[in-house]
Amino acid sequence: MNDILREIGMIARALDSISNIEFKELDLTKGQYLYVVRICENPGMIQEQLLDMIKVDRSTATRALQKLEKNGFIEKKDDPSNKKNKQLYPTEKGKAVYPIIKSENLHSDRVAFQGFSKAEEQAAHDLLQRIRKNIEKDWELVKKGNKRNY
Repeated sequence: MNDILREIGMIARALDSISNIEFKELDLTKGQYLYVVRICENPGMIQEQLLDMIKVDRSTATRALQKLEKNGFIEKKDDPSNKKNKQLYPTEKGKAVYPIIKSENLHSDRVAFQGFSKAEEQAAHDLLQRIRKNIEKDWELVKKGNKRNY
């Protein structure tokens, strides 16, 4: 049972590596595609919402968003309800790569679930979602500067 999270990690790293190689020609590097997808799907969200969606720390997200803005994939606009926040929007360039990224994601899903019945695929989804929700509790705790008890 202890190898389940290792398996999940290997899957995540393999898919991330594939995406980083394939999206290099789109001028996207090191996981930036994740940010573009989430911003295209949730235009106007603020950085804190994005951090929560993709589970990264503020400094990692800040660097990625600066590069994406510099390379013309996203733009930041003042949040009218809170001047401290910047809302994130895809540019035309960001919107143009979004379908390519989504297509790769669909392909990876099809490959990952080859030979699975729809019921097995749904069961895997449900179980992984439960695992994520359990882990999110610790993520929130540690993110706020607390320590976990082992």
